[in-house]
Amino acid sequence: MRCADWFSARLPAHWDARGIDVIEDQDEVLAVVDLGEESLDDAGIRLFRERTRDERMQIAQAAEAEFGKRVSWGARSGELVMSFTTTSVPVMTRLRLPERRVLDTLIDAGVARTRSEALAWCVRLVASNEERWISELRSAFEAVDAVRERGPESRRRDR
Repeated sequence: MRCADWFSARLPAHWDARGIDVIEDQDEVLAVVDLGEESLDDAGIRLFRERTRDERMQIAQAAEAEFGKRVSWGARSGELVMSFTTTSVPVMTRLRLPERRVLDTLIDAGVARTRSEALAWCVRLVASNEERWISELRSAFEAVDAVRERGPESRRRDR
């Protein structure tokens, strides 16, 4: 079962949610509850967070056992999106001198305090400037995953 379907099946009806968006990578699942287009402000979303904490934690524990990943939560009301928790995952990488100099320049300029922050800033910059292209890549990966799922029965059984 897909992660998004798993979460959708477990959304409590009394949350009055319109749905749930699930974003995942190899380390984390971010479940963002769609509270609808009503214009809830920060306080309304915070109230939802407090009222649903115990249930969210129960769902998260079950999901972590099912998918072997940390679960983070958020909520959306119209254009307003708030993340309640997210996992900060160290990323091991080897950078050569020219790349390290870019990060150090960002630190010297006050854009970031550490190389880690500078690298995260660079990733966000690429994500915002290349949003359409990255979206196309993700769609292509989703299509490949769908084809794999329809693959030979023996291949699915071996996993």
